[in-house]
Amino acid sequence: MDDYRRIADLIAADITGGRLRPGQRLPPQRVFARRRGIAPSTAGRVYAELVRRGLVVGEVGRGTFVRATAPDGQPGTALTEAAGAPLVNLELNYPSVPGQAELLAPALTSLLRPDALGQALRPAPAAGTPAAREAVAALLAGSGLRAGPERILFTGNARQAIAATLAALVRPGGRVGVEPLTYPLVKEIAARLGLLLVPLAADAEGPLPEAVAAAHRGAPLSALYLQPALHNPTSRTIGAGRLRELADCVHRLGTPVVEDRIWAFLDTGGTPPLAALAPGLVHLVDSLSKRVAPGLTVGFAVVPEDRVEAVARAVRSGGWSAGSFALEAAVRWLGDGTVDRLVAAKRQDARRRQRLVAEKLAGFGVRSDPAAYFAWWELPAPWRADTFTAAARSHGIAVTPGTAFCVDPSRTPDAVRLGLGSVSEGRLGRALETLAVVARGGAAGR
Repeated sequence: MDDYRRIADLIAADITGGRLRPGQRLPPQRVFARRRGIAPSTAGRVYAELVRRGLVVGEVGRGTFVRATAPDGQPGTALTEAAGAPLVNLELNYPSVPGQAELLAPALTSLLRPDALGQALRPAPAAGTPAAREAVAALLAGSGLRAGPERILFTGNARQAIAATLAALVRPGGRVGVEPLTYPLVKEIAARLGLLLVPLAADAEGPLPEAVAAAHRGAPLSALYLQPALHNPTSRTIGAGRLRELADCVHRLGTPVVEDRIWAFLDTGGTPPLAALAPGLVHLVDSLSKRVAPGLTVGFAVVPEDRVEAVARAVRSGGWSAGSFALEAAVRWLGDGTVDRLVAAKRQDARRRQRLVAEKLAGFGVRSDPAAYFAWWELPAPWRADTFTAAARSHGIAVTPGTAFCVDPSRTPDAVRLGLGSVSEGRLGRALETLAVVARGGAAGR
């Protein structure tokens, strides 16, 4: 094993053993090299290896800090909550409403007949089934997108749909324009596919069309990945005017777009999808997991007619096709009004939770939308994202540091995202009260 990896193993053991705590700053690399009697270049490789393992995070101008969460997002040995304190997980965001299982169960009764079950357990192609295509086309029509069923492909979840569309659009080494803060799993997908994410300048309304054009002039963009509706993590929704400008821009450039609509079902503003304005370029990605339930889900993509086979090949090669049972269940839930009832209930639930955020975090710099299931908290000085995340965890609360969403590692925000959908309202309210107390004890953030 290389020497630098042996040294990285020793530091990793200190982290997992609790001798180096979340938020603790490592010495500058030159100091580390002198103490260990190694070359500065070797110290640099040690730190890079620790970053690669997800154990530390480097912040330009500040230093290198032990991460507040383990690479898989779960508490590690050195990252556990206070003894006896139940973990309130505001990292996860799987909304559920009372009576959800009772709503879902009746539609499955007929599916459990031996004849129907035998059919539902057969493999499904990327194109799904005719019934599933028709059901999703009807669902999308309610959002203002008229999509021919032949343009709809299915995956096991939305992450797979994103991966398949990007794999079909962008070759390894290609550039993908994204918002400065983006869905963390897109960063992982890009890394696995060998894609370069290019952060695009944005304002309060969203990405600037002129920034897209400028990035494309620098070196051609192979695609854009955007979240126009209830952007994760900020919950910003791009207005109709900016959407038209972006549609005009991608038309001029001929740049395809992956439009992520996973949270858009909560938005009642009536803004149409970008795919409705540029159907020949936009690949719309969505799923039923947030609408229905995470355990039995279906992802889908609506792609331009001339891209259907290319994306279908990517779905097949990745092994990402949806299961037939999930497709059959989805068809029933969409057809009998179950999904509509769940969406209505979750819209009300999200608004109640946002009222809790407004009440418990009043006076703090929280950005959110009344319809969203998450909130973006710009922390008061002198807190840093990782040290606040560690402090929250010491009180039994898990939040996501803003660094997880940041594309440019040199511009790490002092913010955290709060996922509001995975705990009861009572536990959420108490957790928010605790976080407010922690934030006001800002001296601990230094």
